[in-house]
Amino acid sequence: MNKTEQYRYFLKDTIRKSIDFRTTDQNKGVPVPPVEKPYDSDADRIQLPFSDQWTQKIEKKDLIAAISNRRSRRRYTSERLSMDELAFLLWATQGIRQPAGGNLAYRTVPSAGARHSFETYLFVMRVEGIQPGLYRYLPVTNELLFVSEVENMERRLAHACLGQSFVARGAVAFIWTTIPYRMEWRYSLAAHRVILIDAGHVCQNLYLACEAIQAGTCAVAAYDQEALDELLAIDGKDEFSVYLAPVGKI
Repeated sequence: MNKTEQYRYFLKDTIRKSIDFRTTDQNKGVPVPPVEKPYDSDADRIQLPFSDQWTQKIEKKDLIAAISNRRSRRRYTSERLSMDELAFLLWATQGIRQPAGGNLAYRTVPSAGARHSFETYLFVMRVEGIQPGLYRYLPVTNELLFVSEVENMERRLAHACLGQSFVARGAVAFIWTTIPYRMEWRYSLAAHRVILIDAGHVCQNLYLACEAIQAGTCAVAAYDQEALDELLAIDGKDEFSVYLAPVGKI
């Protein structure tokens, strides 16, 4: 099998036929991984508005219009996003609709087995009430966890995205990382293909949600893996970046 055939094989679900699902960690009784990455309870956090607070402030966009107007947009104004708008975008992409118990939660996007392997990091440039820096979304409590100030953030972000400078010109950049074990726990070697399928669900919701707040986004899958993971301060092995998208007013 040559390399092209090998990479095509990854797109197929053939591997499922070779897996004994009785041997997965789930079926061995290994505890289910947490629904979100643990954090220090003393860390600085920002409470985001809940849906009953921002619902009246977000335009009720017709779904057909949102789908029809969806574009990849790379030019943004210098206008700030409001905290309500950011909370809405986070709800649309990884918000929890209802807890299901046992480290399981139903979200606003589908995921294989409801495993939801993603963490959402934000490079905040221009959001009202939030200092610029790197943050992580905490969907369980609807908070932003402060991760760090990042010196020369825009320049380093653009560099990590292979010189795509528009990524750092938005009001905020969404970076999705995966913790593969959340999916491997249930699906073993069949996990990795569906992780990337799940990423598409998340980003499409971001596109459609942006249409409701007169904002634009552009999905980005080309970046320097090691440089971006280092910028996020993640290990690149048990957690690594898989997708990103800047958001800005248009």
